Amino acid sequence: MSSRTYMSTLERDLKSPTLHKLAELCEVMEIHPLTLLTLAYAGDSPHKADELLAQVRRELEAVLKERGAAKPRA
Repeated sequence: MSSRTYMSTLERDLKSPTLHKLAELCEVMEIHPLTLLTLAYAGDSPHKADELLAQVRRELEAVLKERGAAKPRA
């Protein structure tokens, strides 16, 4: 399958890329994979993107805090 055909199947939601393929696509596009995922979830709305990124920040902080609390103390 040519890259043009593959992109067309992605755009028409006929296929879903693997994380590896997503990283390859983003490398060609010269953007971080999270940028593309943010666009996928927030669309063209800067406000939605800001809300999404704020949510991600909160969740990352919670996960890291939980992980830090779960580490055994030496």
